[in-house]
Amino acid sequence: MSKVILITGASSGFGRLTALKLLSEQYTVYATMRDINGKNASVAKELSEAGAKVHELDVTDDKSVQTAVDTILQNEDKIDVLVNNAGIAASGISESFGADQIQAMFDVNVLGIFRVTQAVLPSMRECHEGLIINIGSILGRVTLPFFGLYGASKYAVEAMTDSFSYELSQLGIDVVLVQPGAYPTNMYTSAIAPKQPERVNTYGDVAELPAAISSTIASMFQGKNAPQPVDVANSIFALIKQPRGKRDKRVVVGNSFGADVANNHIAPIQSQLMQALGLSALEQTRV
Repeated sequence: MSKVILITGASSGFGRLTALKLLSEQYTVYATMRDINGKNASVAKELSEAGAKVHELDVTDDKSVQTAVDTILQNEDKIDVLVNNAGIAASGISESFGADQIQAMFDVNVLGIFRVTQAVLPSMRECHEGLIINIGSILGRVTLPFFGLYGASKYAVEAMTDSFSYELSQLGIDVVLVQPGAYPTNMYTSAIAPKQPERVNTYGDVAELPAAISSTIASMFQGKNAPQPVDVANSIFALIKQPRGKRDKRVVVGNSFGADVANNHIAPIQSQLMQALGLSALEQTRV
């Protein structure tokens, strides 16, 4: 029997590519997204024709999340793998955003992961196994100005992933984090823009830097050596294939800009903390 995989945010980018990759490997894929009969109808049709089971799921809506998970479990009895991929970005001078804009981003990037994970966990606990893959970012390890509020949401995902990983380790459930570098997805083109641009009038030359950085990032996506988003899908597939308890807790994909170095330095410090608190057993998933 093939593994049952739930992917959030499958309408584009890493989510869509991951769904297609896993379908090609004969997994049972539930590709979820918002508005499957509206703006995402074409990609919903594409994934459905490729063999995916497409369902409506809004990670910011408790009822939508629970309904989607309940439907999958009625059909399949279990969910083997959850890929928490849904996310949005924000780019610009931090002061010029509205608090409501940042709250909306955290609702997707942080609480969205929490909602779906919480809905899926009872069935995984009952089966005493499962894999949760959270899509973070290198910007959850290193900070890029003008992307700092987005990065803050990804820093939160780092902590949440670690906490779930420890807490679920003795229940046979692996929780891992994928940290993509910069890739040409619609995350950049659809990033939230500041709604209070008048606040940057006194920033002088600094006000020009967000556009300059965006241009620099865009230039990285050109040419034969441009990063390929399918790399992230392939890394997710590799994690799924690996045996329980043997998976890396963090996987950097693409140009790390030092995030891998940060991972390597922080890991032993975190382990020392766990040892000091007598919690070392939680560092390894029980199989």
